[in-house]
Amino acid sequence: MKRLARASLQSAANLIFFAVIGTAVLASTFFLTHDEIVKSEKAEKLKLITQIVPPTLFDNDIIQDTLDIPATDLLGTEDITTAYRARLKGEPSAVVLESVAPDGYSGKIWLILAVRANGELAGVRAVAHKETPGLGDYIELPKSAWIKGFDGKSREAYKDADWKVKKDGGQFDYMAGATITPRAVVKAVNKALQYFAANRDTLFAANTSSPDKGRSGGVKEKQK
Repeated sequence: MKRLARASLQSAANLIFFAVIGTAVLASTFFLTHDEIVKSEKAEKLKLITQIVPPTLFDNDIIQDTLDIPATDLLGTEDITTAYRARLKGEPSAVVLESVAPDGYSGKIWLILAVRANGELAGVRAVAHKETPGLGDYIELPKSAWIKGFDGKSREAYKDADWKVKKDGGQFDYMAGATITPRAVVKAVNKALQYFAANRDTLFAANTSSPDKGRSGGVKEKQK
């Protein structure tokens, strides 16, 4: 009986020993690789952002100059998202927003878009979706140049009636047999521009002490 108890204690001690060693190894690996992981994530974000915000539009650290944006219907979001602010010589240049089109053919379509300080779109990209391959996936830039059709567009030049696909009487092209997907994207981009217009000053503010509590949702500064 004593021998069995000693064996059990020894096994428990061995398990604790290896657990401690394993935890120490994992912790060491985390601390050794954390900085590299952060740098890699920053590089990937910057790579995506510079697709829609040319480097000539900013001289600040756009990855660090961010705002937390609460969930809002105008962006189609259900959680806090991040806005990235571009500045050139200290002046607002553009802001990158995350948006979600909830009504794609196969569900939600996640987008990012850059809006210049004057309200014009610098670019839009689809970053995730479940649209039909070979049909609705032409919203992806590698598959088609369709998404570039938003470049330079604004609510100043296009009224609400224009922010539709041509089949619905609007100004945007679409591929025959795949109308639902572009219709959802155009609608989402228009609503995102409405959000920008309603929150422009706050989005570009150097300091934000409290979020706007208006219909379109406020913004809270995350880091200068």
